[in-house]
Amino acid sequence: FYYIQMEKYARQAVSEGVKNGDDLHVSADSELYRVLNLHYNRNNHIEVWGPQVPSNFRFVVEQTLREFFKAIQEGRDAEQSWKKSIYKIISRLDDPVPEYFKSPNFLEQLE
Repeated sequence: FYYIQMEKYARQAVSEGVKNGDDLHVSADSELYRVLNLHYNRNNHIEVWGPQVPSNFRFVVEQTLREFFKAIQEGRDAEQSWKKSIYKIISRLDDPVPEYFKSPNFLEQLE
């Protein structure tokens, strides 16, 4: 779901005439963030920018969007496995899953 949304929003930016990937920003008010939040946080157990959200989440989302944008803008999406290089770049930005997410009582801890 995540990468599908990144591609969708990157293509939209290209079609809207955005010229520079650095002009793409993701905030708690952005449509992309809203869509990700609705999908991954359906019951709103986690505050949008609360302490449970990893501190670099917005940065990683923004970087992913920019990588997709750059690839599409440069025409690399014509290649069959064009997304693999993006996956490798983004995987380097991954954080380990916090221990409190692994707890069987995680949802109760939020209340």
